Amino acid sequence: MFEYAPAPESREIVDIKPSYGLFIGGEWVDSLGEDHHKTINPASEEVLAEVAWATEADVDRAVQAARKAFATWSALPGSERAKYIFRIARIIQERSRELAVLETLDNGKPIRESRDVDLPLVAAHFFYYAGWADKLGYAGFGADPRPLGVAGQVIPWNFPLLMLAWKIAPALACGNTVVLKPAETTPLTALAFAEICRQADLPPGVVNIVTGAGETGAALVNHPGVDKVAFTGSTEVGRMIARSVAGTRKKLTLELGGKAANIVFEDAALDQAVEGIVNGIFFNQGHVCCAGSRLLVQESVADEVLDALKRRLSTLRLGDPMDKNTDIGAINSAAQLAKIRELSEAGVSEGAERWSPACPIPDRGFWFPPTVFTGVAQSHRIAREEIFGPVLSVLTFRTPAEAVEKANNTPYGLSAGVWTEKGSRILWMADRLRAGVVWANTFNRFDPTSPFGGFKESGYGREGGRHGLEAYLAV
Repeated sequence: MFEYAPAPESREIVDIKPSYGLFIGGEWVDSLGEDHHKTINPASEEVLAEVAWATEADVDRAVQAARKAFATWSALPGSERAKYIFRIARIIQERSRELAVLETLDNGKPIRESRDVDLPLVAAHFFYYAGWADKLGYAGFGADPRPLGVAGQVIPWNFPLLMLAWKIAPALACGNTVVLKPAETTPLTALAFAEICRQADLPPGVVNIVTGAGETGAALVNHPGVDKVAFTGSTEVGRMIARSVAGTRKKLTLELGGKAANIVFEDAALDQAVEGIVNGIFFNQGHVCCAGSRLLVQESVADEVLDALKRRLSTLRLGDPMDKNTDIGAINSAAQLAKIRELSEAGVSEGAERWSPACPIPDRGFWFPPTVFTGVAQSHRIAREEIFGPVLSVLTFRTPAEAVEKANNTPYGLSAGVWTEKGSRILWMADRLRAGVVWANTFNRFDPTSPFGGFKESGYGREGGRHGLEAYLAV
């Protein structure tokens, strides 16, 4: 056996301030309230910085700044807005190593995922939507589409900078201004993005960032000066937002939870499928709304797939997210770890069989080993509820029709994966699966040109691609 020597990424490239205020009107300002929150490194529980929590009055200041900036920003020709967005994209590329380290420190995901997946996609989204800024009349939404106004955006902690890009890039391209609230546990890359906006000479007030918890998000969503609300997060909070926005003129998009089925047929390239299964559920510690958390494998190859999957999981390395050899990093917070443990214990109590590879757990931080449940029934909580962690539930099927029935037997409808050598079967399955995204012989592949979104309790509206412009236009 070869031993991996430690290969840590340096922290020296990142300069984290002891404390942060709010970014309003192009300036750093103090909160009008007294509440502050310590953001910590989930891998070590080390305090990284203290962040102000915005009050309702602070949110009002941010919305007013965005409203003031909207008059001039929306009046700019699209080609001029594009110059700013292109500049932001280039700065993100230039500072990608710094941003990747900051994301890993604050979020807990492995550095190679931040470096090789998140940051390239962040820059790509800004480049892509910069290209749309002067072509909105050709997007299929009328000859002269107009921006909505002020967009209030609330993003989650699993992909902090990428979710920021998904929302801010199309909003700016369409001529809107933005007030964004990052998740309370992962605010640092959003605050770094505020500095990038200043570095790019973005006009003051076009992007405003207010940090805080649920109360801050609620103040933003309910503010009468907000014309558009975009939220990514849990289905429960999404329902609350939908109720609060109902009956108003606000436009709303929701990207919520998922319980995706990853379906493996007997004719699939099984080694390739196993890699897709691992990527589907253990990428980013399972902190992925479209994670393939339910494996549906054809009965005739179930034992072979499970044996290969267990061998593969035994090679995964859990540990320091800053080490370039690490495959599985830290769970983002103590609260999320408690939820994962609760649902895993429910799986055992309901009769499923739990398996994890030999996996030393660090003494400090929030950790959970990659876990596979077999003997799972459709009625089990681990097959119905979103765990949002590195936990895979395995079910079997005999026919394509049974696979479709089991895959669709969920209140969610965000994504699915199909593994087979038959193109006709892929098309047949994709036509019947109630999922916003269906991957064929791959999983968790994203591109800024492709729309992403769900059905049922996974939300509505689309982000990415030409479709992602519609949510920010008066059409």
